[in-house]
Amino acid sequence: MGYSEVRLIGTDGLTRSETETVAELLHGLVAGGAALGWVSPPAPDEVALLLADVTAGIGPGDAALAVAYVEEAPVGFGYWRRYERPTHRVNADLEKIAVAPEHQGAGLGRTLTTVLIAAAVQHSIEVLTLDLRGDNARAVALYESLGFRRYGTLENFIARGPARYDKLFYALDLRGVTV
Repeated sequence: MGYSEVRLIGTDGLTRSETETVAELLHGLVAGGAALGWVSPPAPDEVALLLADVTAGIGPGDAALAVAYVEEAPVGFGYWRRYERPTHRVNADLEKIAVAPEHQGAGLGRTLTTVLIAAAVQHSIEVLTLDLRGDNARAVALYESLGFRRYGTLENFIARGPARYDKLFYALDLRGVTV
C-alpha cells in the first residue's frame, strides 16, 4: 500500500488538487453504491463547497476534517461538525468517513475515526453522534468497536431507487474522556 498517514486539516483547508482528489473519490464511491448520503455522485463544485464549509468551522472549533494520505495522495477523509442549535452545541455529528476501495481494509477508516474522536475530545465535544445506512455492516462493526452505541433505528427510512434501508443512529459519550 505504501506509506500512509492521517492528518487533521488546519484552517487553510485542502489544496485545490486535494479537493479535486476528494471529489473524484466521492464520485467513484457514490457511483459504486456507497452509502454517503448522495443518490448520484456529487459534482466537484458541490464537494468543494462542502469542504470549504467544514473548513470554515475548524478555526472556531466547530468542525474537524481529517484526511488519509498514501504517499501524499488523499485516499480518504472524514469530518465532524458541531450542532448549530444552541442547546446542542456541546455535541457534534460525525458526518462522513470515506476511503477509496483499493485502500479499504487497511485500517484507514479506523484511523480517520480515531483522529476525529481525539479532535472532538480536544474541542470539549460531549457526545459525538453519527447515522448510517443499516446495510453497512463494516461501518457498524467499526463504530461499535470504537465504543459507539446504537440509540435508535428508523426502519426503511433511506430510499435508493426502489430499495429501502434502515437508518441507524449511534452516539459516543466523550464526557470524562481524555487524550
